[in-house]
Amino acid sequence: MTTPVTPVVAIAYHSGYGHTAVLAEAVRDGAAAAGATVHLVNVEAITDEQWELLDSSDAIVFGSPTYMGTASAAFHAFAEASSKRWFSAAWKNKLAAGFTNSASKSGDKLHTLQFFTVLAAQHGMHWVSLGLHPGWNASTASENDLNRLGIFLGAGAQTNNDEGPDGVHKADIATAEHLGRRIADTARIFAVGAAA
Repeated sequence: MTTPVTPVVAIAYHSGYGHTAVLAEAVRDGAAAAGATVHLVNVEAITDEQWELLDSSDAIVFGSPTYMGTASAAFHAFAEASSKRWFSAAWKNKLAAGFTNSASKSGDKLHTLQFFTVLAAQHGMHWVSLGLHPGWNASTASENDLNRLGIFLGAGAQTNNDEGPDGVHKADIATAEHLGRRIADTARIFAVGAAA
């Protein structure tokens, strides 16, 4: 009989106004519901201990608002600081995924997610996509569908620019929870495979 594997998932995120933090918490909730041990790491105030948490995780989920067509400056600073991990290949073969929020339906969120994938690839990580068909793309569909914005690479959210964190759309929160479950389930499969 095999021993159950408990994957460790770290969520490395920046949130300028609280919207992306809501998504980070949703990813955390989804991963925890799937049986993972989860750590939230605010990259704007990252500590040495939190860097070590990232190093010891099975998966790292990147999260940032999309500002001016890319991740925030605070997330870019974190990405540049991760070069120390690149030199030692500390994150090689870990799983990676990502999520972002902007005020516009598109808002160039795809570019932020692509930035995350390139960061992950430079570290030798394996990218985990959202794994959902697009929602809200038929007359019978609803804005309350999972993946209502139709993004495949990661979880995308849209929040009106005159609303606070309470305005994050419930479907986008549910989509982020789905991403958390998917990364935890995939990390478990990878861990079992590595153990074999």
